Amino acid sequence: MSKKKNENVKYGSLVIEGVEYQTILTEKYKTRKPYQEKDFSVITSFISGTIVDVFVKEKKKVEKGAPLLALEAMKMKNQIVAPISGVVKKIHVKNNDKVVKGQLLVELE
Repeated sequence: MSKKKNENVKYGSLVIEGVEYQTILTEKYKTRKPYQEKDFSVITSFISGTIVDVFVKEKKKVEKGAPLLALEAMKMKNQIVAPISGVVKKIHVKNNDKVVKGQLLVELE
């Protein structure tokens, strides 16, 4: 009994550690969100909640680890700190603002 190869199969290339492989790529793989390196000058919310305090002002210098905002989520206050040293370029929220996960909060330069 012999198996007939499907000649209509379209193979794609996949490069892993410099080696190119020919394989069948799934639709999920083809439509995935491409990887992007983290931009530490853009601070986004990691959870939905309410901004309860803003500790910084625009155009002010902040050091790495300095508190920027307080975000209340699930009855807990989370302090959002500066991931890098820099100057506050723009604050996109104010006290009592409701935010969703991934929403832009603060930009640094």
